[in-house]
Amino acid sequence: MSTATLAGGCFWCLVKPFDQWDGIKEIVSGYSNGDEENPSYELVSTGTTKHVEAVQIDFDENVISYREILEIFFKTFDPTDNGGQFGDRGPQYMPAIFYHNDEQKEIAESVINELEEKEVFNAPIITPVLPYKNFYPAEEEHQDFYKKNAGHYKAYYKGSGRQGFIENTWGEQ
Repeated sequence: MSTATLAGGCFWCLVKPFDQWDGIKEIVSGYSNGDEENPSYELVSTGTTKHVEAVQIDFDENVISYREILEIFFKTFDPTDNGGQFGDRGPQYMPAIFYHNDEQKEIAESVINELEEKEVFNAPIITPVLPYKNFYPAEEEHQDFYKKNAGHYKAYYKGSGRQGFIENTWGEQ
């Protein structure tokens, strides 16, 4: 089993895209790479803890590779914006790839370079590739939000601008 830790704005929107793939064993919404131990949503929302909303994905590399995880990931957010994502602004919503080992770092840098060469986005990719520091699961109400609160999730996904960006960049998802 391997682990990927990824941030792309609101963690609600980073679960569903991975939930449909074979080899994905668990997806946990939470807070990564900050200074406080066991932070709450309210504390992270202040933008003062250095945590970012993220997901931690446990996956079977014999079924789905880390590269494939990143290829899915880059179709879920705007990697050219590090001031937040769509309607969510602030450092707690910045995108990032938190690598767990040198191989993950190399793969992440390679995927970014390939996307840059293809000129998929209208601006340079500025999503940082950072060493993994920590991860704390979010409160239960934030886990699998798209399933528990489907109407709210769909309205947020569209209303935040995320859906339009993804459709304009990648086509119908």
